[in-house]
Amino acid sequence: MGIHFDSYIGMIGEAAPGLVTAVKKTVDSLIPKYIKTFSFRDRITGLLLGNVQSGKTSHVFGIISAVADEGFQLFVFLTTDNVYLHEQTFKRALRVLDTFTICGEDDDLRFHESRMRKPAMIVLKKNTKVLKRWKNNFASSKFCEGRAIFIVDDEGDAASLNIKVNKKEQSAINAHLEGITKLANSSIYLQVTATPQSLFLQSKLSDWRPSFVYYFPPGLGYLGGDFFYCEPPASCIKQTKENELDDIRRDDYHIVTGLSLSLSSFLITGAHMLSHIPSSVCNFLVHPSVRIADHEKLATRIGQYLNEMLIAVYEDRMGDYLKGTWVDLSRTKKNIISFDEAYSFIKQILHNQKINIIVMNSIGSYAVDCSTGLNIIVGGNSLGRGVTFPCLQTVYYCRTAKSPQADTFWQHCRMFGYDRDPNLMRIFLPPSLLKLFTELNNGNKALLGQLLTHHDPDDISLLYPPGIRPTRPSVVDKDILNVIVGGVNYFPNLPVRKFVRKIDQMLEFYDGEGFHEVTLNNVINLIEKFESESKIDWSSIVFVNCLKALKASGAENKAILIVRRRRSISKGTGTLLSPDDRAIGASVRDHPVLTLYRVEGEKEKGWDGPLWIPNIKLPDGKNFYKVDR
Repeated sequence: MGIHFDSYIGMIGEAAPGLVTAVKKTVDSLIPKYIKTFSFRDRITGLLLGNVQSGKTSHVFGIISAVADEGFQLFVFLTTDNVYLHEQTFKRALRVLDTFTICGEDDDLRFHESRMRKPAMIVLKKNTKVLKRWKNNFASSKFCEGRAIFIVDDEGDAASLNIKVNKKEQSAINAHLEGITKLANSSIYLQVTATPQSLFLQSKLSDWRPSFVYYFPPGLGYLGGDFFYCEPPASCIKQTKENELDDIRRDDYHIVTGLSLSLSSFLITGAHMLSHIPSSVCNFLVHPSVRIADHEKLATRIGQYLNEMLIAVYEDRMGDYLKGTWVDLSRTKKNIISFDEAYSFIKQILHNQKINIIVMNSIGSYAVDCSTGLNIIVGGNSLGRGVTFPCLQTVYYCRTAKSPQADTFWQHCRMFGYDRDPNLMRIFLPPSLLKLFTELNNGNKALLGQLLTHHDPDDISLLYPPGIRPTRPSVVDKDILNVIVGGVNYFPNLPVRKFVRKIDQMLEFYDGEGFHEVTLNNVINLIEKFESESKIDWSSIVFVNCLKALKASGAENKAILIVRRRRSISKGTGTLLSPDDRAIGASVRDHPVLTLYRVEGEKEKGWDGPLWIPNIKLPDGKNFYKVDR
């Protein structure tokens, strides 16, 4: 394809031939459509969308290499404001992009001395001081003049967006990023994330809303939302008691049942993986809350419990307890290590203190090594974006929130990935959190389904139950956010008299009694025929997109249609449904209800002739989010 891309493929090819195929597909989809046609005068924003821990960075490096082959010379790679993750990305770029000049955030001199003799990529944290300094570096070097700049924003929905949008001000990081892009005569800004909710809720006039989206599906062997959070619950899910964290906080001496069972599962799994496969690593993640005090307490209590287990193992008091866990794992892992072997291994590692307990939070260590041995990682927010744990087989999760945010909680799914044994996976969490993550997975399927069907970001509606926010309110302009609430009747106060004969024909075989079961497509086709004098009053496009989101979520392909003729209603009356029809609609909670009234349209009542007026009620327990402009 070109010197830079061929070099990159050569670097990763032998170790991951399947990855090479996937990266080539992404590059072949993006380069002809968006790079070869780039005018070098425009500023465009795009989105590379992948699943949590599905190999997005590998695809990004492939895109950067191919873009360099098309004449781009100046690249910026933005990471989250995390020293460990920044260093990890920088070292990886040095290793696989050997035809580039790779600069870290302290390589000012190296950047200036490079003279752009070959493509340069600067890896920067999204940090106010770092971005301000490099904005000045770009300006003083004059390398941006006459050139296009290609910016990759890893986790582009975090930190980059304007968190002061509702104050009608601009946050510092957002301002510096905007300043960097404007130093060049043109730019391509590629956002990369698995949680694009906040990006789709940016204004359609904003430079931060993607004008195009490319989604790359995960490869073979990936475990994601459909594996863990399906309906009915997967065998890897183990439900714990609600509010176990309260018991942990109250009691310094006893370990709660869920945590005890998850530890046992980790020990049996670790025994199998390190002695039978063999593997060099097995990890266990404990995510209790955002509070540092909880992390410290749990880490201490886990250490105490392991010591208690050592004594109990030597006194042969743990056999029956561990045997129950072994039996559970053996139901899904048919060739699991024998119980006697596992018991002997556990006794040995407890005696030799070979289990590492690591706390990861804002005051703990980011630069932890979980690549070998048996590791128990305890933490909060630091267990989210970008942090990866190899062979993560066991998770104990009890973090809750009054108003959970879809993107934040989905980023907590560190169990997603490739190098997991699906038959040994175990996730311990309470029923309320299982319900939350199942609903988040349904919302994610609705989003991806819309993208794969329609491809246009402007057609996306985000679908979540009440009580779940799609993203943090600080980055969404509340003046343009439109929320369609399930269970509420919506009809146009100012309907346009249009397509009357066409709708007559479409409804010819539906009588005016009772109700009819139809498909979602039937309702979509009907809704498309209606307009209002004002989009603020009622927008058919909005409701069509809501129905498409519902369809993409995997909901049952069913809706209720109520047809009534010869109605005499005054224009602007403020009500539409009769008490009987309202009661019929209210009795249907799980499916959309479309009620269509054919109004006589008397002039004395404000009309210009007969017309149809729609009333749509979406399923209860569903909220649809979209921006108006």
